[in-house]
Amino acid sequence: MGDQLNNYCTELKRAMEMLAQDERTVFLGQTVGFPGSRFTFKTLKDIPLERRIELPIMEEAQMGICTGLALGGYIPVSIYPRFDFVLLAANQLVNHLDKIHELSQGRLNPKVIMRTVVGSTIPFSPGAQHCQDYTEQFRTMLHNVDVVKLSTPEMIVPAYARALASNRSTLLVEEGNLHYG
Repeated sequence: MGDQLNNYCTELKRAMEMLAQDERTVFLGQTVGFPGSRFTFKTLKDIPLERRIELPIMEEAQMGICTGLALGGYIPVSIYPRFDFVLLAANQLVNHLDKIHELSQGRLNPKVIMRTVVGSTIPFSPGAQHCQDYTEQFRTMLHNVDVVKLSTPEMIVPAYARALASNRSTLLVEEGNLHYG
């Protein structure tokens, strides 16, 4: 399992570097500019600081900011350290980003790449409020946003490349237990 763990983190770093090659991408969220979350900062450490926007804990506002940036021509890479925190952004995600195409009668189609993690339970469990997997629930709620679970290292770079090439928003769900390496 050790090789899979190292490969998972390596592939995440490669995916973030691939996204950063597109001048329209900007990375924002908690621990994107400063250390704090092992999964975020480690995989973004080689992304230029001017492409990263550190935000306080304000998940719903973060999703709203990302939608606005996307409407302005950027491709925000919105990072939520745990899937449980995406629940706090669900209003903006489900009722706004997912519905803007219909609400604007097809005139607007913002694209946001969202990155989140099912919290790890190793080396210890952080508690039920930090390690839930809501992949299927969000697949049910979202009609214009793709939801992709990244279960193996081999899935990571191709999935992020598809998200970048797509004309739709994408929520990519990483496995926290595979971040240890």
